Amino acid sequence: MTNPKHIHIIGICGTFMGGIAAIAKQAGYRVTGCDANVYPPMSTQLEQQGIELIEGFGLDQLALNPDVYVVGNVVSRGNALMEEILNRNLLYVSGPQWLAETLLRDKWVLAVAGTHGKTTTTSMLAWILEHAGLNPGFLIGGVPQNFGISARITESSFFVIEADEYDTAFFDKRSKFVHYHPRTAVLNNLEFDHADIFSDLASIETQFHHLVRTVPGNGLLVSNGNQDSLRRVIDRGCWTPVENFGCENGWNINADNRVSLNGVVQGTLQWELFGEHNRMNALAALSAARHAGVPIAHGLTALTEFKNVKRRMEVRGMVNGITIYDDFAHHPTAIDTTVAGLRHKVGKARILAVLEPRSNTMKLGVMKDALPGSLKDADLTFCYSGNLGWDAASALAPLGDKALVKEELSELIKTIVATARTGDHILVMSNGGFGGIHEKLLKKLS
Repeated sequence: MTNPKHIHIIGICGTFMGGIAAIAKQAGYRVTGCDANVYPPMSTQLEQQGIELIEGFGLDQLALNPDVYVVGNVVSRGNALMEEILNRNLLYVSGPQWLAETLLRDKWVLAVAGTHGKTTTTSMLAWILEHAGLNPGFLIGGVPQNFGISARITESSFFVIEADEYDTAFFDKRSKFVHYHPRTAVLNNLEFDHADIFSDLASIETQFHHLVRTVPGNGLLVSNGNQDSLRRVIDRGCWTPVENFGCENGWNINADNRVSLNGVVQGTLQWELFGEHNRMNALAALSAARHAGVPIAHGLTALTEFKNVKRRMEVRGMVNGITIYDDFAHHPTAIDTTVAGLRHKVGKARILAVLEPRSNTMKLGVMKDALPGSLKDADLTFCYSGNLGWDAASALAPLGDKALVKEELSELIKTIVATARTGDHILVMSNGGFGGIHEKLLKKLS
């Protein structure tokens, strides 16, 4: 019996690279990996799957002698292990390229791209295909609660992937999604983000057009019909049929959640999710699933059983009548739709928005002027300004005494606890762990 092929993943503990590790292991590869910070929950998740983890980037890892080094985009020039791989001319490849060429080559790939809603829409789409008995593989940048895992490979010809526009690796500055060659591609929306690698919206539109160029003529582009940016992308050249959503000429949904296609009612969406953004996500998922052969009625039935992704308006607990939510929102548009969705749900109850501007774009202060408007539906806003390179208090000044900024997390928590009262809804928004603020609030409020 021959030994299984061996890949060593450098930067294994990110959501995406950890997902690649999991499905490579499922596909029969020997998988080892390293990262600067090997700690739970990702370390536990990987070790449970029999994946060998190494802390740091020591040169002793070269003795593993894998068939190929798979390099995550957390790795940069100057990394000791990577420098020696280059010096010795050893075989290396980016995560997206390895995945596409090794495991996705013969799959019908359904890719979900966009500034917002990728994780949720990818989860919806995977669940609709699963509900229809198609047993899809998937790789998602979060944990869909219908599955309890973020990635799997199956015998099915269908594979659903969250298609990120962030760059691929230090040696490949194209967006990750250009590698996937989807037959079905969702363009959920497109706004300026990732200010650390993109200079303006036009440069992101160029990457999205690279994606459009890879979709075959017998494929389908599912595109948000309300976005000028996506219209510009498609107008650059398109060789694939397009189905728009969110507009009269295509997929639409009314205030009663009746779904229509080209003006003809198809059925009603009945589910527990709220917010206009989730209704748009649902239309995109229904369209993409229909392209894969799932009738609209079946898709609507599947969505009645859809459970949202962890960290998407996830209730972390309730104490003394105060509810604490966890949400991944970090871009002003996502913050706006998240707060508006909660307002629609809770009516006139008080919303205490708790914000950590943690993403690279937010840390650079590029979006700071849009923050006050995005928080307009909250009764009070509490902002953590630790490690920011700009003045959060000045940026939030238009909110007046409805906003409070603290540099120390302990002080922020103390102030929130002193302010909260029975019936309040505390909405915590961050794309990181936020110092375990949810559990700390629950403990102190009790």
